[in-house]
Amino acid sequence: MENIIKDLRTELKWTQSDLGIKLGVSRQTINALEKGKYDPSLPLAFKLARAFGKPIEEIFNDRD
Repeated sequence: MENIIKDLRTELKWTQSDLGIKLGVSRQTINALEKGKYDPSLPLAFKLARAFGKPIEEIFNDRD
């Protein structure tokens, strides 16, 4: 699944650690999300959407 997490995070000048702290996950989880190596759970996707103030569909693109 593709996402724009890195773009949104860098626009806000947040590090991976900053975002991880806001979401209650590790920096490694943020890295895996940004690289598309990990698809978030639904609760984590909602947390990401709230953190960025965007709908989930704007952050994630399921290419199917």
